[in-house]
Amino acid sequence: MKTHGGALLSSIHIDRGSNRNISVQLYMGLKDLLLTQGIKPGERLPASRTLAAEIGVSRTTVVDAIDRLISEGLLEARVGSGTYVSDTLSKRPPKPARSPAGSAVAEPRLSHAAYHADRFFTPRDWLPHRAQPFITALPALDRFPMAHWSRISSRHWRGGREEVMGYGHPFGHQGLREAIATHLNAVRGIRSDPDQILIVGGAQQAFFLIASLLLNPGEHVWFENPGAVGARNAFVAAGADLVPVAVDAEGLSVEDGMQRAPHFRLAFVTPSHQQPLGHVMSLSRRLALLQAAEEADALIVEDDYDGEFYFGDKPPPPLKSIDTQERVIYVGTFSKTLFPSLRLGFVLVPRGLVDVFARVSAYWLSGVPTANQAIVADFMNEGLFATHIRAMRQVYRARHGALVTAFSALAGRIDIAPTASGFHAIGVLGPGLDEHEIAAQAAKRGVILAPLSRYCLEPIGQRAVALGFGAVGEDRIRQGVEALAELPALQEAEPVLRAMAG
Repeated sequence: MKTHGGALLSSIHIDRGSNRNISVQLYMGLKDLLLTQGIKPGERLPASRTLAAEIGVSRTTVVDAIDRLISEGLLEARVGSGTYVSDTLSKRPPKPARSPAGSAVAEPRLSHAAYHADRFFTPRDWLPHRAQPFITALPALDRFPMAHWSRISSRHWRGGREEVMGYGHPFGHQGLREAIATHLNAVRGIRSDPDQILIVGGAQQAFFLIASLLLNPGEHVWFENPGAVGARNAFVAAGADLVPVAVDAEGLSVEDGMQRAPHFRLAFVTPSHQQPLGHVMSLSRRLALLQAAEEADALIVEDDYDGEFYFGDKPPPPLKSIDTQERVIYVGTFSKTLFPSLRLGFVLVPRGLVDVFARVSAYWLSGVPTANQAIVADFMNEGLFATHIRAMRQVYRARHGALVTAFSALAGRIDIAPTASGFHAIGVLGPGLDEHEIAAQAAKRGVILAPLSRYCLEPIGQRAVALGFGAVGEDRIRQGVEALAELPALQEAEPVLRAMAG
């Protein structure tokens, strides 16, 4: 193999169709050769002109790449002699490649929870990215008042740079905390002070923060079964012992919880619109849960993820609105009321925990982007938030009605369970139907169904699927049902159901 006063480096491949800068490609190619000792320590590189000619790039490109490697200590420039591979690389030669692709990858040491993640945690890979029937958790983005949002956003970004570009307060933008407190008092019937409100990067961060502050490994957490997957993963990550508590038409069964774990540390509930079954917790259950928490000296985490969007006779009140003992930690999110990528939520902290949350937030959190918080605060203060919520109630009422009407064609195979809030419903499957098989067949036709078992800590003996109706309009809801009617599993079930009815 010929050389020109040094190592021949023509093996470096330059992809001129790549978006990556040619100088960066050359730098990375040289670096790989150096770290894997494709060029030995102490060996001289070709002159920059020679290297440029052999690889087919400009000399300036070569000089730029070599200068970067010299600055990193991988190459040494010797005056009057040339450029050499640093002898430092000979002191700790890299281990040989172990993979077929020829890349040596160190195996990291993981925590126990991370190593067993597949066993401990429930995947959230169905989180929605685009509107499809019947995807859950995605609001009606097509109805969001983008013009108003753009106007407020532009106003803030034209303002003082320190206000929108510097580090925000760890507890959150004061204007947004005040706006949330006002909204909770006026609309949700919750008496609160802005100092009790902590702004977080979405409800999921709130759950991780609560679990980190309040739970020790092995402590019991009552958890609705079925229940919200995101919150479940947060408590599992903290090492909690999750206690699956049964849910019926009145909400979480306090009696079942007491039988399973009377000495619990936390209880997680979604009383305004149980996730995913859609039940509203009765007043008697709410009072029993508060009493149980007082007797166990426990706290309750209330996730009010879509309680704003009721379309029944009257709004379901939050559990926090009747909490006189400061036992309830109330978590809210703007992912459903505004849009998910905003990544903005809040925690209403009991008065006895305000100092603890404030202190730890100052240690751990750097705050949510101030500009986003200020935009939401103005959106609320100008009355646009309340207007948007009222409009969305009507949208979801209409889309829910379209869902019920369309699914009547599948009666006996998929029956819609009653709900009066939020933007998802439960479709109960007929005898002999398998929720996973139906979900898999539907996905091939662009229809998303979430099997109920995905939400369960332990089996509940019910086969059903969660059906989101918020993200798409009435026409696409009907089209989604038409696609489901063509599923082999549902077509095979139709004559069986007719025979049973006969």
